[in-house]
Amino acid sequence: MRPKTGIGAHVSTKGGFLQAAKRAYEMGATAFQYFPKNPRSLSLKSLDRKDATLCRDWCEEHGMASIAHSPYPTNPALGMTRGEAGFHAIVSSIRNDLEISNACGSVGTVVHFGHIQTKDPLEGYRNLIHCLDTALEGWQGESKILLENQAGDHGPMGTTMEEMIQIRKLSRFPEHIAFCFDTCHAFASGMWKVGDENVLLEKGRQLEYWDDLVAVHFNDSKYASGLNKDRHARIGHGHMGYESMKKLLQSPHIKQAVVVMETETGEDGTHSEDIQLMRSWL
Repeated sequence: MRPKTGIGAHVSTKGGFLQAAKRAYEMGATAFQYFPKNPRSLSLKSLDRKDATLCRDWCEEHGMASIAHSPYPTNPALGMTRGEAGFHAIVSSIRNDLEISNACGSVGTVVHFGHIQTKDPLEGYRNLIHCLDTALEGWQGESKILLENQAGDHGPMGTTMEEMIQIRKLSRFPEHIAFCFDTCHAFASGMWKVGDENVLLEKGRQLEYWDDLVAVHFNDSKYASGLNKDRHARIGHGHMGYESMKKLLQSPHIKQAVVVMETETGEDGTHSEDIQLMRSWL
């Protein structure tokens, strides 16, 4: 049974997926995030089934949850704007990420909502749905696509809970789509500001967004709310601060997910200090 909750951070896969899991475990984590392949390319990676199986079995034995993160060039909102080959490269890459994450026992692979420059505001949404549906055609694995909210640095697309929910509803395969909530992105987009945590949590309850939450990127922000700047800070070292982040983490909606940091490490070169802080809040 693959674990579906935990606290941890993004870790390197140097040495393989099993080594990534052990690297996270050594810093006191019960969860981790990793890139299934080169994060700066859509080039496919052959699945090392032995390493993936060892990772999955080790994580089950040690109670470690995990999520994968698709490469940075993954932009499902583009559609065919860069040609058919570009579209299929994104589709194939997402499917490749799903296959690797599933073999590693991960609950899903994070995919950015994406962005597009167009005169038709609905074009990007149609492209996104078509891309996800194409990638999920015939998919039978347990690992899901985890749609992540955006900071608004490339435009307003993908910055609201309503958009996430609607994309999932309109997909032909909603059972294979869930959500990854990024705290810094939500803060940057103006979805919430310090002191409004209860408003944010209640809105998610009313929309039933939290019902399909699987992962959380637990990052503070180097910039104030609403500036659309995607710059992560360590917990309590940014504009959110300790109290706001503590209130979020203590929410039953957040702590039931795989919660990972994408921030700078502490003085010891790991996230041990921040993991201990998060655990103390719970």
